[in-house]
Amino acid sequence: MTIVSASPLAEELAAAELLEKARDLRPLVEQQAGETERLTHISEDIHGRFEEAGFYRMLMPKRYGGLETDLPTYVKVWMEIARGDASAAWCGCLAANHSLQLGSWWPERVQDEIFGSKGDFKAASVAAPLSGFARRVDGGWELNGKVSYCSGIPYATHYIGQAFPEPAEKGGQPGSPLLFVAPRSAFEVLDDWGELTGLIGSGSNSIVFNKSFVPERWVLENTHMADVDPSGGTVGSRLHGNPMYATRAVAFFTMTVGAVMVGAAMGALDEFERILKARKTLRVPFGPWAENPDYQRWFGTAITRIKISEIAIIEAARMQMEYGRATVEDGTPYTFGDDQLIGAIARDAYSDAWQAFQTWIFRFAGSSAAKHGAKLERVLRDMAVGWSHFNTAQQDWGHVEVAKARLGLPPGSLY
Repeated sequence: MTIVSASPLAEELAAAELLEKARDLRPLVEQQAGETERLTHISEDIHGRFEEAGFYRMLMPKRYGGLETDLPTYVKVWMEIARGDASAAWCGCLAANHSLQLGSWWPERVQDEIFGSKGDFKAASVAAPLSGFARRVDGGWELNGKVSYCSGIPYATHYIGQAFPEPAEKGGQPGSPLLFVAPRSAFEVLDDWGELTGLIGSGSNSIVFNKSFVPERWVLENTHMADVDPSGGTVGSRLHGNPMYATRAVAFFTMTVGAVMVGAAMGALDEFERILKARKTLRVPFGPWAENPDYQRWFGTAITRIKISEIAIIEAARMQMEYGRATVEDGTPYTFGDDQLIGAIARDAYSDAWQAFQTWIFRFAGSSAAKHGAKLERVLRDMAVGWSHFNTAQQDWGHVEVAKARLGLPPGSLY
């Protein structure tokens, strides 16, 4: 196939412009962090600014008015937003993420219908299946059930999810999972978010499907989103002439939530620097914290550790781009093990950022930094919840899968 792309200079300028927009928005996002928590999602103001900046269109194909932003630039943008407020970044990023999957896996007709001429597509997605079954009906599927933690759903136009088909006999085993896209009209968003310790403003509400119809062409049968094999190229990579759309899912999701967590740690560094320049020691040698060798060592260690995490997230994004290119242009298989390696790097990156934050920043910033509503108090809560995310808890499992792939052993089962 022929790969059509903009000149390197044009791509570089477009990336620089997006990053500049993110940096310009960061102070407002930080200023509205309390309001974001009160609403349990970003405000209409911030949502509108994300829309205007093109953040929701970064991964949308150019064919539909999107930007086709490269993945390293994409994660950098959300790091900058998270540097202001992790909840706002999580809410926006996870609504923007799924243009990549739609643009990669669904056929041209469906992409034409869903992206549309205006390219208005924002979708939450959860790998966990609906609590109820999908039933085959005339022309499509009827969806029933609930799914929780649909981050970014408040402003989503669609939902991408999983469901098991109803067993042929009562009490029987369901078949292989379905991967579907559903319009906003097909589900109800519940007002049930905001009770966790952190990421309160991430808009991770539950949704409910009640005899909701989805056309058959919007459903990919026998497909699990965590193990779509793009080897040799996909519908999307051929349709859009861009190997970025020969994607897998696990690594990509991990690097995006990792970008948010690393960005939050970067914001904590900013705040720790402000504290160091403002406070004085209470013991010998007296003087500004910024001039004290102990604080300099702690701050320098935090800078280094978090920079390593930032570099790792960006490299994970670059690796995914390269695996996509290699499978499309060279015919190199893009394997489950490849996906697990990228995901493990990203997972370790945001785990390490959390350790750096709690060990070198929060511990030495002083008790006043933990006051309710203070910057570091909010980062602590947000990063703690990010650290407890199911994805992070798979760190050891991911390492085992990386080892199996290197040793030529079969992978474990995803479902």
